Amino acid sequence: MSNLQAELLKLYANNLSDEQLLEIKGMLSNYFAQKATEAMDEVWEAQGLTEQDMTDWTNEHNRLKGSH
Repeated sequence: MSNLQAELLKLYANNLSDEQLLEIKGMLSNYFAQKATEAMDEVWEAQGLTEQDMTDWTNEHNRLKGSH
């Protein structure tokens, strides 16, 4: 069992309301989304990528999608 699972089991022992559980799920989702964003920002900077690169990739995807 991971340390996260153990902590979550402690929360369940408190018999939280549905509203509280939803709030906690939201907090966890936001936390992991922030971590993913930070990791992508690091990759983005390390690769020296620009906003134009993202635009080019989007346009390339749209071209490939339309050619099927």
